[in-house]
Amino acid sequence: MIRVLIGKPGLDGHDKGAKTVAMALKNAGMEVIYTGRHQKVEQIINAAIQEGVDIIGLSILSGVHLEVAEELLAKLKERGAEGIPLVIGGVIPKKDILLLKALGVAEVFPIGSSFDEIINKVKAIAGKEE
Repeated sequence: MIRVLIGKPGLDGHDKGAKTVAMALKNAGMEVIYTGRHQKVEQIINAAIQEGVDIIGLSILSGVHLEVAEELLAKLKERGAEGIPLVIGGVIPKKDILLLKALGVAEVFPIGSSFDEIINKVKAIAGKEE
């Protein structure tokens, strides 16, 4: 079973999208751990390591996606957990998608991404396609 951690970093309090994606992943047979809103990067990493997740997914609407991705990926490496892929969804300008992938983000799901697309790419990234 694929285990996905969904996190809402920072001060962004809108989590309807994160909860909706979490439910879609659960309905697709994945185990989802939702950390809740206003999480620090360290809290997200600690939860991911403790839960032994296959993927970390962040929902970001506040425009800090580049900074958060860079910080999270660096701290994953510091903790020896750089093998946990990071995916990001939310309000992500098209011009930033390549920048996020260059940082090491495995996939980006901007507004308008379908549940099927998210589910299939998460399965592929986790290496557990059916």
